[in-house]
Amino acid sequence: MPDDPFAPAARALVLTRAGLLVERVLQALWLPASLMILGAVAWAFDLQSRLPGDLSLWVAGAVLLSVVVTLALGLWRFRFPTRAEAVARLDQTLAGRPLAALGDTQAINAEDAASAALWDAHRARMAERAAKARAVPPSPDLARRDPAALRLVALTAGCVALLFAVPGQQGALSGLPGSAGAAIGPSWEGWITPPAYTGRPGLYLNEITRDSFEVPQGSRVILRFYGAPGALTLAQSLDDGVVSDDSGQALEFDARRSGRLAIDGANGREWQVVVAVDAVPSVTMAGPMDRARGGVMEQPFAVQDDYGVITGEAEITLDLQSVDRSHGRALPPEPRAPLRLQLPMPITGGRSDFTETLREDLSLHPWAHQPVRIALSVGDAAGQTGENAPEMAILPGRRFFEPAAQALAELRADLLWNRDNARRSAQLMRAMLNRSQGAFRFEDAPRLIRSAVDFIEVRLDADTWTPEARDELAAQLWELALQIEEGELANARERLRRAQERLDEAMRDGASPDEIAELMDELREATRDYMEMLAEQMDPADEDRGDERDRGEDERMEVSQNQIQEMMDRIQELMEEGQMEDAAELMAQLNALLENLQMTRGEGGDPMPGDQALQDLGDTLGDQQGLADQTFRELQDQFGDNPGTGKDPTAPDQDAQEAMRELAERQQALREQLREQQLGDVPGEGSPEADAGLDALEQAERAMERAAEELEDGDARAALERQAEALDAMREGLRHFRDAQAADQRERTAGEGDPRQGEADGTGRDPLGRERGASQNGGETGSVVPGEDPRERARELLDEIRRRSAELERPEEEREYLNRLIERF
Repeated sequence: MPDDPFAPAARALVLTRAGLLVERVLQALWLPASLMILGAVAWAFDLQSRLPGDLSLWVAGAVLLSVVVTLALGLWRFRFPTRAEAVARLDQTLAGRPLAALGDTQAINAEDAASAALWDAHRARMAERAAKARAVPPSPDLARRDPAALRLVALTAGCVALLFAVPGQQGALSGLPGSAGAAIGPSWEGWITPPAYTGRPGLYLNEITRDSFEVPQGSRVILRFYGAPGALTLAQSLDDGVVSDDSGQALEFDARRSGRLAIDGANGREWQVVVAVDAVPSVTMAGPMDRARGGVMEQPFAVQDDYGVITGEAEITLDLQSVDRSHGRALPPEPRAPLRLQLPMPITGGRSDFTETLREDLSLHPWAHQPVRIALSVGDAAGQTGENAPEMAILPGRRFFEPAAQALAELRADLLWNRDNARRSAQLMRAMLNRSQGAFRFEDAPRLIRSAVDFIEVRLDADTWTPEARDELAAQLWELALQIEEGELANARERLRRAQERLDEAMRDGASPDEIAELMDELREATRDYMEMLAEQMDPADEDRGDERDRGEDERMEVSQNQIQEMMDRIQELMEEGQMEDAAELMAQLNALLENLQMTRGEGGDPMPGDQALQDLGDTLGDQQGLADQTFRELQDQFGDNPGTGKDPTAPDQDAQEAMRELAERQQALREQLREQQLGDVPGEGSPEADAGLDALEQAERAMERAAEELEDGDARAALERQAEALDAMREGLRHFRDAQAADQRERTAGEGDPRQGEADGTGRDPLGRERGASQNGGETGSVVPGEDPRERARELLDEIRRRSAELERPEEEREYLNRLIERF
């Protein structure tokens, strides 16, 4: 049509109109077509024959009625798309609506030549745009009309019917090529799926061309035959039984032994299958049963298995033949079930070859300190169990060193051995009270022992001395023995144990962040109380008499409370992030640390002068470093994460100004904190080193003041430079104070003598727990570089690490690594 204004986009218009037609046809017919496909699928699989009575006729009628109604509604709503609708649809996709412009006429000044020329130029540009038009594809938007995806269900069911409907079972559709087998003849598919615990990949039998292959024992063999029933058959010697469906076309069995696997018929195959036998796991003792600190039993063991074990158990039984049957053991023991303990498994890594240690506090068990026989067993995912021969050992338990506590623990053990020891135990406790003034460290011990005697005698006289009453008294005697041995330390340890158990349970149950925070606060409080009680009650005599009997000096553990707090903070962080395995592993390390904890003091049992001042200055230095990092991040935000470009930042918004004011307030607070520390006690006060340290802190204070002013003015770059100056000055001051403290310590040692002779003569351990040795340099112990002071070298290294960590142009990963090194020192 030469007069057609839309001629430049004629082809795109035709295709767009065709797309509109397809779109409206799909919208009108998708529902009746889906119902027809579903009905055909049901008919193809002969579902009507499985319905009782005339129900199949009613279902067929309902489906047919639904198809007719939905088809009628769809045709009634159908409208053939017009050319105008196609123009509008296409024009919406073009910039400037060129088709609408081409369809317009000049309304005014049509007689004016200039105006007409302008109009013609406009139409020419619109025609150029229209010529570039592309057809709009149909958009039926069926997802909105079919939220239940009925159309997709129908298409999927139709495809399944065409591919897998077995000939002879499709009812009226039996003549159609309902399966691949009906179209191309009999065929088959096969898979072998190894057990999941092996970690081996599955095998697709159709792709195996070799005559023999190996699979793990217990692998599942799955076969599917397509085509007429009986066209393909299975011959195998891998298992005694085969599970089959009603048609005999779907077969499954396990590969239990090596043998032949063959598919007879057209396109058949044959293989020799080698079944790799799943080895029985083995477990052995990796060492003798040992007693750890606090009477905890430690039994190392080693496990080996081809695919890894999943469970393990230790069974402990009393070795009655080896028991000393004197005193309270003269009576036969009451029958007790074997003691069964779960073996710990590695949290990370494989379980096919590992060595672990079973740790359990069995001090409360009646068999503690008695000969027992322990047998270990482990099981794998295949249900196989490996055991080791029982070995004899003495079951460890808590040891008491106070005579009264030791006596009560033995009497408690006699009661648990046999209830008939009750009268004898009461008499022995009466003997303990004879002339007992001043014999007990715990003042209430005589009263509680007298109550225990009355508890026994009253129940014996009333014939109510039951096992429950005996167990109740045993618990009371144990608590009393702990009170006599440790005093308030026992209560602190019990609170710590309960806090640890509650946190362990929270890890297993997946507690909420609020519960985690509450339990961590409880653990921190219990740990603090325990360490305070431990510090109050430990003295050199107690240490020599008690813990050093259990372990040598080589196994002492020295740790600060700050390190323990850092571990607990990390545990809380991991739990809140959902990393429960890592948190559990770190929690186990913390528990072992607390169990083996020994509080250490400075030379002569007192802290060194200036220790607290140095710690406070170190904390202030860390806070200043954190403030400098925050200032640098604020500077990055102002310059678009590129502070080194030299460009001027854009005008800061209200939030940026507020952030700078907060940084200025924090900087001013740190300056005041540093001023207060200068007025307090400092190491080596009055010495040249201490004066140099104070001068450095004054420089740091002035730099911090200027940094606060720059932050108040919004100049983050200048503030960052002043903060770097403050950090360097504070590090210099700390170095001078450490020198002053070291000089003061040398003077005190030379003037008063070292009360710990083991360290004075070059033996013992330094504060890091390392062996001290004789020096060849004239006095500086531990140096391995002739002529060089190791402490000076350590300070130089630490200063260099701090200097590099303050260089903000270094990569963030490197600075984080350097900061972690500083934390370790």
